[in-house]
Amino acid sequence: MNIDQILGLGTGFVFGFLLQKGRVLRFEKQVSAMLLQDMTILKFMLSAIAVGMVGIAALSSAGLITLSHKAMNVGGVVVGGALFGVGWAVMGYCPGTAVGALGEGRWHALFAIAGMLTGAALYAELYPLLKDSVLSWADYGKIGLPGTLGASSWVVIGVFLVAVAFLFRWFEKKGL
Repeated sequence: MNIDQILGLGTGFVFGFLLQKGRVLRFEKQVSAMLLQDMTILKFMLSAIAVGMVGIAALSSAGLITLSHKAMNVGGVVVGGALFGVGWAVMGYCPGTAVGALGEGRWHALFAIAGMLTGAALYAELYPLLKDSVLSWADYGKIGLPGTLGASSWVVIGVFLVAVAFLFRWFEKKGL
């Protein structure tokens, strides 16, 4: 194993531990989130996004990493997002929580993981067909929000962090 793999494995274990401690691996939490009755999962995701945004921007600013955007393709985002959402609604797990639930001994999560692997294999097989159809709809190339807005990454991050803080406060007032 090289250092990148070791760091990735360590990060995965920490993330799984936090998922478990936050109780977001629980099927009931997943269903309550989809019914907009419990915002624990949304708060967990927004917290992870905030930490990731700050960490990646700091590493990029320090010259330790180079950012490389993937192409913004509306067809791929819409179709992929819809499939992700349907899979999450049907199984009650997203990819991270499915693996975490399996780690907790919830064997039914194997069905979700099998579905994800099957979907990935189907995508790989259908890629040549999708490339010229769905993946060619509204392709905006390699864009990012700061560049699109003409603002610094740190400004976008600051606005996001303030918005998240207000959203968290609102959730707490509503008991969500």
